[in-house]
Amino acid sequence: MAGAVDAASVLRGARALFYMVSPNETSFQHVEEVPQYIQQATPFFIGLMVLEVVVGWLKKGVSVVTISDGITSISAGMISRLPALLLMNWELSSYLYIWNHLHVVELAWDSAWTWWLTFLGVDFCYYWVHRFAHEVAVLWAAHQVHHSSEYYNLSTALRQSVTQQLSSWMFYLPMALAVPPAVFAVHLQLNLLYQFWIHTELIRDLGPLEWILNTPSHHRVHHGRNLYCIDKNYGGVLIIWDRLFGTFAPETDKVVYGLIFPINTFEILCVQFHYYVHLWRTSSSYKKTSDRLATFFNGPSWSPGQQRLGDHSYCPQVTGEEVPHDPSWPMASRVYVVVHFLLVLGLYHHVFESQSMLSQSTVLLMIGYILLTLTALGLIIDQRPAAPIMEMLRCVVMVMMQRYGYMTPLLPKVAVEACVSLSLLVWGVQIFSQIIGTKNKSD
Repeated sequence: MAGAVDAASVLRGARALFYMVSPNETSFQHVEEVPQYIQQATPFFIGLMVLEVVVGWLKKGVSVVTISDGITSISAGMISRLPALLLMNWELSSYLYIWNHLHVVELAWDSAWTWWLTFLGVDFCYYWVHRFAHEVAVLWAAHQVHHSSEYYNLSTALRQSVTQQLSSWMFYLPMALAVPPAVFAVHLQLNLLYQFWIHTELIRDLGPLEWILNTPSHHRVHHGRNLYCIDKNYGGVLIIWDRLFGTFAPETDKVVYGLIFPINTFEILCVQFHYYVHLWRTSSSYKKTSDRLATFFNGPSWSPGQQRLGDHSYCPQVTGEEVPHDPSWPMASRVYVVVHFLLVLGLYHHVFESQSMLSQSTVLLMIGYILLTLTALGLIIDQRPAAPIMEMLRCVVMVMMQRYGYMTPLLPKVAVEACVSLSLLVWGVQIFSQIIGTKNKSD
């Protein structure tokens, strides 16, 4: 009996990825009853990413994801969820406030009509969240993280911004005037889950469904930097909003992925925040206060004298022959990065599983260590001169945290300390080599 229940739960979790659930099984009266669909979907994310790699290799004979890009994408997803350990869910909390104080109609939480109306409402609001994230520069500074990969695979779906939730919440507030929070919380998660599986090149065409649903083909266009792809196909689950509002484009020429001006780095904090720095510098270069402010609230390509969304004619020509940024780096470094990334991924999972039992100071230390680790690994991938020093620091911090019980050991302490000692020796030799090399050049 327990096996049958588990099988049904697994099947329901798999169906949730494709929004293939019924109102009866996903209707709840109270927010506290709503399952954590996204957290429960983690095993499916991993399974589908592995399946994509296997199928991609069998079909094309090449990997659909590289170690450097895949780790960067997953790292961005990890960082995007870290604020949830300390802060509230902005979208749900603001929604609850409006519902509790200002709602004018209370639709029945257990009605199929309410369920379908909320499905349409959340997807409609998401279209505008997404469109504004492309058409307002300060919002694009957050959303560009998701577009920064020059690959298109399931790991790209996890490449999310840590700051985007600070603005997206406001677009859903009108729904709080009538739709119960529990119904909204269900569809907010399911809408996001649906968008995971469309990040793949392995599914080419879905026939008649292409007219109604957002599909891998439509979303490939959205991630392209070809001129015909820019600012197109904003839909979440449905593509009908793009067809209605004139932002739809079918997939034609080979799509070249990534930002118009690629950032060519895997350092995670740079991936997350570099565009804010760019905006500030651009704004500071203008003399008029109005132009400085417009830099943040007009389109990303705007400059003084242009219309609000700017001019895309300056974009570099895309030939279809572009090669993604994928510098070669030693196999030993790749193995090292993968091993330590898996270790920090295990710690990350542990923090979310046991956050209610941890003190705030412990959670803060763990968040700091996770950020330090992901930053150090990015520097190693980029082969930056600062990588050895940063990694030595991280190794020392890791040993100290495990020794003093701030995090559950993922390996026996003796094994960890032996591994870290070896790592310190290796990185110390690299630092010494750099110093000697610099001295020889100066001589």
